[in-house]
Amino acid sequence: MPHAPATARALLVPALSVSALLAVAACSADGRETARSLPAPYTAAPAPSSPAAPAAEQPASAPTPPALGEEQVRAALITEADLGEPWVPTRGAATWRDGLLKADTGNTDCRRLLDALYTEELYGAPTGPRAVVALDDSVHDAQLRHQVATHRPADVDRVLDWLGTLPETCGRFTATTTRAGAQDVGVEELSLPEVGDARLALRVTMAGETADGEPTYLTVDLATVRVGENVVVLTNGGFGEVLSEVTRAMTHLGADRLAEVGRQARVRV
Repeated sequence: MPHAPATARALLVPALSVSALLAVAACSADGRETARSLPAPYTAAPAPSSPAAPAAEQPASAPTPPALGEEQVRAALITEADLGEPWVPTRGAATWRDGLLKADTGNTDCRRLLDALYTEELYGAPTGPRAVVALDDSVHDAQLRHQVATHRPADVDRVLDWLGTLPETCGRFTATTTRAGAQDVGVEELSLPEVGDARLALRVTMAGETADGEPTYLTVDLATVRVGENVVVLTNGGFGEVLSEVTRAMTHLGADRLAEVGRQARVRV
């Protein structure tokens, strides 16, 4: 796993434990995350008030936010310290990625979703730097992948609109995998905290059986948030228990961290 330089690490929020996140999430009566689902990782001092400048002195338009560099994008990634035990740096690609996500189906939208889960290329090639980290839950045999990249906002919003249609168009379908035969696939929307400029999350489940007749059940959460011209993409999946609270909390943290990195970049300009 790549480590951010010291200047980048200075932007990272204090470590969070999964147990603390889940304890807070349990206090939400309707299952949705509230503004208190994560501690406020950044507190900015209020800007001093000043009299408005005369109309002639007002800028014609807001300045364009500076593009993030590779070091800043890496600084926006979550780490195993944010999750705590039993999460550790990945030991390699999860076995279910090739075994189940390499699949085909007759519906174009559903096949595109499976391809996006397998390739981690939800938005295609980025227009700027990209950074990715993968972490393994050694107890529940789950894997979490967090990606930060730069994409055109209009392109991102089009993909988000498409994702929003999938619980209806791909709510239930059959996929044929390369290694595990036919799978019954379900897609449903997953609620996210109100973070970033636009966001959406899905929970995808795949049920089938091995060549020996043993039942299998894979769960993969896909969450994405646009923060200005940058995007967070997070997947959290595995054969065991996949906690939606972890997906929500790490998506929230990743979006907040990315926003703070962007604020720091603007301050230095």
